[in-house]
Amino acid sequence: MDVRECARWTRARLGRCGPALDLLTARFDRHTYAPHAHAEYTVGVTVGGLEAIAYRGGRIVSGPGSIVVLEPGEIHTGGPAASEGYAYQALYAAPDLLTDGTRGGALPHFREPVLDDPALAAALRAAHTDLARCPDPLEAESRLPWLLTALAHRHSTARAAGDTVPGAGRVARAVRDRLADELHAPPSLAALAADLGLSRYQLLRAFRTTMGIPPYAWLAQYRVTRARALLESGLRPAEVAGLVGFADQAHLTRWFRRVLGVTPAAYRNSVQDGG
Repeated sequence: MDVRECARWTRARLGRCGPALDLLTARFDRHTYAPHAHAEYTVGVTVGGLEAIAYRGGRIVSGPGSIVVLEPGEIHTGGPAASEGYAYQALYAAPDLLTDGTRGGALPHFREPVLDDPALAAALRAAHTDLARCPDPLEAESRLPWLLTALAHRHSTARAAGDTVPGAGRVARAVRDRLADELHAPPSLAALAADLGLSRYQLLRAFRTTMGIPPYAWLAQYRVTRARALLESGLRPAEVAGLVGFADQAHLTRWFRRVLGVTPAAYRNSVQDGG
């Protein structure tokens, strides 16, 4: 396989039993897409080289760090704009993911398809990389709709909905308790929001405002706390991962190191040596 001509697809699910969202990681030296369109918004970040895209009767070029937004139904191509080829990460978002936090429900229109927003580009890249590696449903539902709403707020013609959520603390505590009670199969945020009479964006806003972190990060840290106790009791990391709801040992290790700075195995060995 030519490593200079490769594309890898990952399917993430937005919440348990929720809709799917496709992620593409691609690197091409020569490949040029035939004219085509998508039913979703295509949101990509160029990570290397230059990509040329025929779009809306013209030609746009995207370089490293640029965000590219192609609207549903718009015919476009894509190919290298220079000899070194191009690389990008893209996701394909259903239109309602960009309207959840906007007023009126109208589809956001992006006058400029190539956007310069380094902070948002970095956040999109980080979420894409993490979810392509481990497409956890709660993490996908916590991160992607939030970032896509930010994209619509900052760069489209859509007007942002109000950010204030009445009873935000009560909402956040209700979500926290449900996640803690169902850590092996957490409910979708969309279902939780519907139960509380809110949109998913309002639920995410209330939770982030109150807890300071998104729901998936809170649940991961709660799982790490539970994992510590099991490791201290002598269980092995491979056993612990499933008992606290992580997808596998690698998923446990990633979050354990983020929260505590060491691997689960190193932590287990240290507490046993000191026991």
